[in-house]
Amino acid sequence: MNLLLARRLTGTTGLAAAVALLLEVPLYFVYSGAPPASNVLSRLLIGVLALGCVLAFALSFRELVGQADPRHAWIGRFAGTAGPAYAVVTLVSSGLEAGAVIASDHPIDPTITVTGTYILYGAIGRMLMAMFLGSVGLAILRTSILPHWAGLLTCALALLNLAFLPSLFFGSTPAHFYAANGWGTTALMGAIFSWWLLGTSLALLRHPKPPTT
Repeated sequence: MNLLLARRLTGTTGLAAAVALLLEVPLYFVYSGAPPASNVLSRLLIGVLALGCVLAFALSFRELVGQADPRHAWIGRFAGTAGPAYAVVTLVSSGLEAGAVIASDHPIDPTITVTGTYILYGAIGRMLMAMFLGSVGLAILRTSILPHWAGLLTCALALLNLAFLPSLFFGSTPAHFYAANGWGTTALMGAIFSWWLLGTSLALLRHPKPPTT
């Protein structure tokens, strides 16, 4: 795989993931109370497709870094491990939630979650996302596959994810911003990641060659 192909593949898979995630996030805010099963299953289905594209984005990014500068291929490998780890953990939590919805004939009470999923969506997901974004940001800074400011922004988003690790001490009520599965910990951080992914992917596709430094 050459550098041009790696940039296009990374940009395309990232763009597909971003579009799917941006379609999913608003579904969390449609209902103020308990959402019906159709709403939960719809957003989970879109999320599963998005996570598949995130996995492909992370693996493509690993190849992109290796092609851009073999000296820093290890950073790409780190990102190519942390990204799929995040995707797999989130897919597991989505599967547990979907199973609970399918097995129930009642709307999902937003104050109740499947045991353990709020930790997978919350603190564990935030840690893995921080590792992924941190390695992507470092790779951008070291290889110049994107402008320097993009690397700094990505590293800042990694730190923002780390700030939500202690949320597991603040209950499990989704309506609370900083709860283990609160809307800030999950939906807001997911929305920020979606916009970051969209911008990064468009930048890779608009500039088939790395910017000059």
